[in-house]
Amino acid sequence: MSKRVLVVDDSNLLRHRIVQCLTDAGHTVVGKARDGDEAIDLYRQLTPDVVTMDATMRGKDGITAAREILDMDPLARIVFYTLLDAPHLTAQIEKLAVMKLIRKGDEHDLLRTLDSMG
Repeated sequence: MSKRVLVVDDSNLLRHRIVQCLTDAGHTVVGKARDGDEAIDLYRQLTPDVVTMDATMRGKDGITAAREILDMDPLARIVFYTLLDAPHLTAQIEKLAVMKLIRKGDEHDLLRTLDSMG
């Protein structure tokens, strides 16, 4: 089932790659954000089905943005899609009520995760 997705990543190249992957798989990208502040604003405006969130970004990071989105909407579905490889950040993400933590480059796992959502 196609999902309406908000893509959050500070890298133009990676944002484009994620968007391409999702649209090729039949999902609709409703918005793209470069940092956590943009992600929060766009989430409020667009109410996407799911957010793909990078953890470390210039400006407001993804962990802080995810907390704020979940405070605003406890049912928000957030998938961290990140190059993150720091145990202390991984522990912070695991404390959040997010769907999953996926390492960037594993598009198959990202798409499987979206497909598994009702």
